[in-house]
Amino acid sequence: MNVILRVWYSFTNPGGGCFTTALFSGSACVGPLSTRDQRLIMVLFLPALILAAWGLWFVAGRVLRPLSVTAHTVQQLGPQNLGQRIRMTGSPDQLKELADALDGAMDRLAAGYESQRRFAANASHELRTPLAVQRLLTEVAMDDPRSSQDLHQLGAVLLRTNERNERLIEGLLVLAESDRGLQGKVPVRLDEVAESVLKTHGDLAAKHEVTLRRTLGERLVPGDPVLLERLISNLVTNAISYNKPGGWVEVVVAGEPALSVRNSGQSVPAEAVPVLFEPFRRLAADRTNHGGGAGLGLSIVRSITTAHGGTVNARPRADGGLIVEIELPAKP
Repeated sequence: MNVILRVWYSFTNPGGGCFTTALFSGSACVGPLSTRDQRLIMVLFLPALILAAWGLWFVAGRVLRPLSVTAHTVQQLGPQNLGQRIRMTGSPDQLKELADALDGAMDRLAAGYESQRRFAANASHELRTPLAVQRLLTEVAMDDPRSSQDLHQLGAVLLRTNERNERLIEGLLVLAESDRGLQGKVPVRLDEVAESVLKTHGDLAAKHEVTLRRTLGERLVPGDPVLLERLISNLVTNAISYNKPGGWVEVVVAGEPALSVRNSGQSVPAEAVPVLFEPFRRLAADRTNHGGGAGLGLSIVRSITTAHGGTVNARPRADGGLIVEIELPAKP
């Protein structure tokens, strides 16, 4: 060790000098090194230092690699990818215990999520039949020539209530299916889907005295055409329903974001915008009475966007209304 310290000190102090160390009593002195000695030391010790540094880097990488794999797996976990597991192999140690514990937590999370989704889907399916029977019986009673005016009024109220319940059940089914994720993707022309949705909403816009605007550029995205049509339809319906007479709705399909829906309307506090994307949540009671929806429109929009690997952002307009922007991955 004494020799190594002398050599190291000579290499770092070519001019020579004295130094003190606890490995031996007193101090040690070395003279100045010649150019030949310096080159010799560099040839002998520099490769050893490089090899030692590489060895440390390699060992650290081998030790930390399981942590990187674990972190990557946890980051990939989501509603559409609950089957991801770490499944670390090797001898039992602290890292494997951590990985096994995380796998167990993922198993419990997936089971609970799937149970909740299955319950919503089964309940929605079971409720469809009695609602259809109820609607049929009400329509038959209203078509009877002997029915009174009071019966007609009651039947109209029942039909409106039945229609709202059917929309609620349909929304729950779409929400459950979109939360499950996409079974497959095909190239979809987002601008053509938006144009089709705007055409089908012409009567609703005229009823609310709202003008529909569009700026549609060609945009191809991978996804499910039915779910993407439902996404745009929900946004347009929401923008029309919560508007004002003489207002407008503008749909833009461009580069980034892929889709933007803007509308005039009442003022929306910025802190209340995230609430609108929660199921059965609205800004206030007047929105419930005015829109007449089931409170699932924007929740379905967020779920469908997530299933397509995108993000949804919303912010209020300064003059009232909302701006909703959808970012979707472009087709490779």
